[in-house]
Amino acid sequence: MHEMKLQDRYFNYILNGTKKIELRLNDEKRSLIKLNDIINFKNEVTNETFEVKVVGLLRYNSFNDLFDDFDIEVLADKEMTKKELLDVLEQFYTKEKQEKYGVLGIKIQKF
Repeated sequence: MHEMKLQDRYFNYILNGTKKIELRLNDEKRSLIKLNDIINFKNEVTNETFEVKVVGLLRYNSFNDLFDDFDIEVLADKEMTKKELLDVLEQFYTKEKQEKYGVLGIKIQKF
């Protein structure tokens, strides 16, 4: 079982079924994630949690590369643009960190 914190907005996107790919840096911790693993997501604001199953792992050099292959509707929600989401991700994961580790798109399925 893996645990990940999410901002309220992205927690709700997954809970509501729009966000189907969680985006993370492919660092040491995330490289341990395997198909069929369980992730427990925790809302940073409300501390609410729920679990999902890992149904796919997508490895890319950068979020920009990953964004070329998917619509915003599965990466977040249609209310966002890819640029907005990319800007948010780069606040957490600099281009230098993306180059060092690569990025991971975790395809998830709610129970």
